[in-house]
Amino acid sequence: MTETMIIGGGSGMGWALAQALVARGEEVTLVGRSTERLNSARKRLDEAGDGAVRVERADIASERDVAELFDGTKQFDHVVVTAADATGVYGTTTEVPLDTARTIVNTKLLGAWLLGKYAAGKVTGSLTFTSGINAYRPNGVNTIMAAANGALASLAYGLAIEMAPVRVNVVSPVFVDTPIWDQIGMDKQAAFDDLARRLPARRIGAPADIAQAFLAVMGNRFITGTVLHVDGGHRFT
Repeated sequence: MTETMIIGGGSGMGWALAQALVARGEEVTLVGRSTERLNSARKRLDEAGDGAVRVERADIASERDVAELFDGTKQFDHVVVTAADATGVYGTTTEVPLDTARTIVNTKLLGAWLLGKYAAGKVTGSLTFTSGINAYRPNGVNTIMAAANGALASLAYGLAIEMAPVRVNVVSPVFVDTPIWDQIGMDKQAAFDDLARRLPARRIGAPADIAQAFLAVMGNRFITGTVLHVDGGHRFT
């Protein structure tokens, strides 16, 4: 039986991955900043499958929290990172406050780097990060998020060499209907409807779509240092 740590597993794409793993009878450790959200997710997962579910409260922007996650002798087959905080991050570069920019870099990029630092020797199969379409299709109001997501690819390339034979990859989705959109303060449904009309896939992504992408890179032992785009064709439209 494999065990997977999912950072950001309390909701959205991380929870969808946890649900898929638990349905297969596998063990899952959910990590996040909100104990209430984690406990709620664990309760729902306990009802959804036969796998064992544990929860750990941690902020991956904190080096002490990340170090404590991997303290001791316990090992994990896979570690997946879906955590992000997009509060206030969308706007032109002249509008976004420095503290907001630092928050997204600390969570998306340096948090991922800290995981590479402390998961070394404790993860045996794969480490997978989550970036996003804005790394490849910036639109003028997401520049710092695009920069953080784009840097994840370079981080994965380097860690894939450092941590070998552990595999390090990135899954890059387009707009997916998850709770993070409630942080942004936009008309989510209008944006989703517009994008669905333009995408070759003719629909918005669902958390389960991204969960399947995570499972693909976790399960294929010949994929490493790779960005898997799960974007409905948005990069070329």
